[in-house]
Amino acid sequence: MLLQITTTHRPATDLGYLLGKHPDRHQSRELAFGTAHIFYPEASPDRCTAVLMLEMNAVALSRRMRKQNKGSDLLEHYVNDRPYVASSFLSSAISRVFGSALNGTCKDRSALVDQALPLEARLPTIVSKGGEALIRQLFEPLGYELELTAYPLDPHFLEWGESPYFSLVLRHKITLKELLNHLFVLIPVLDNNKHYFVGEMEIGKLERHAITWLNGHPAQELIVRRYLKYKKSYARKFKEKMDERESTDAETALDNTLPEEKIEKTMNLHELRLQKVVEVLKNTGASTVVDLGCGGGKLLKHLIRVPQFKKIVGMDVSHRSLEVAHSRLYLRDASPAKKARIQLIHGSLTYRDDRLANFEAAALVEVIEHLDAERLEALERNIFQYARPRTLVLTTPNREYNVLFENMPQDRLRHADHRFEWTRSELQQWANRVAERYGYQVAFACIGPAHETHGSPSQMAVFSLKDALESTLSPQL
Repeated sequence: MLLQITTTHRPATDLGYLLGKHPDRHQSRELAFGTAHIFYPEASPDRCTAVLMLEMNAVALSRRMRKQNKGSDLLEHYVNDRPYVASSFLSSAISRVFGSALNGTCKDRSALVDQALPLEARLPTIVSKGGEALIRQLFEPLGYELELTAYPLDPHFLEWGESPYFSLVLRHKITLKELLNHLFVLIPVLDNNKHYFVGEMEIGKLERHAITWLNGHPAQELIVRRYLKYKKSYARKFKEKMDERESTDAETALDNTLPEEKIEKTMNLHELRLQKVVEVLKNTGASTVVDLGCGGGKLLKHLIRVPQFKKIVGMDVSHRSLEVAHSRLYLRDASPAKKARIQLIHGSLTYRDDRLANFEAAALVEVIEHLDAERLEALERNIFQYARPRTLVLTTPNREYNVLFENMPQDRLRHADHRFEWTRSELQQWANRVAERYGYQVAFACIGPAHETHGSPSQMAVFSLKDALESTLSPQL
């Protein structure tokens, strides 16, 4: 059972510091079910590879299987795939051997813990109880590039078909902590099995290793269900923890911010922004539109009033926000025709989601500034490469204008949950780069009263596919 982790970050040997294992030494650690060996087949400034090889104790394994499968075929206790395929045994080994890296601690290179690195994880043999489709369903939304090789049941009898076994290579620019947490949780989910009793402690494990990235994952329910061995009461408790975390984050943001609504209220900026977005969307001629990060549904309420929009979807990572949107749109008592036009879905902009494809237009209104800067690349790829709307309307605050807000402290962002706020030139630099990379053209506009020096309080970028029908927008917008 093998896991290889490779980086080309310079110096690549920093991988040894992050893993807490020196590249010049072979190390072994005894575990309850075998021996974990850690070694480095290559370690240079340009490329470094760490290998975790798990050598299973066949006698202990057969005894364990006899206990767990008392009524099964006796031969299965001795002849099985457990010593070779990545499974919960490997997850346990990761937590024991690479525990500091898994938890995001590194005494000697602490700055690297939160730095995205070019990483490759190679698993020579995995078993997927769901085939290739499940592997892609779990890892592609997280932004991984996959290299998959399927193994036939028997190379001499190809007519028998494919086996559930694969060789998997994952590539991503990501922190090592994120990579290890993804593997720790998703390997047992693929295998759909665990070698130990699943008790309530598993809820805490899933919370520690997945709660920061699982919310919004398209396969969230499947992941939780499989990881917790189909125990519905455990799944409910985990969901309660996620909801509690979401509520706490929202309350903290409210307690530590000068709310945007209060700052912008005097100029009715929020309403101006929504009207401008709807106007631009109408001018594109689109009949299908998706509101990415729809929040409580304020834009959706405007869109539903426009007969031109035949299909409207609102997506948000917050269950609570979707509940507010559902109430604001009066969907519970809505007519069948209205219910057919509008749909609310749970999801995250940083995960690839095929439900977002094939929309003529998309809106990203006051959302991008809530993302961590290192997640922007994932958003760019998921929207502009995979979802690929014909038109995307994006709005975001103009940081230059903040000095004009009364009683707003200097260098304070408009909301505590904002990770950044762009100046006009910063938005244009980012938008032009994205447009060039993904085959779009982009135009810019101001929203709200303009100041001679500081511009308008809000700014807009409208992306149009170059190979789509000619946009009705002028280059100057």
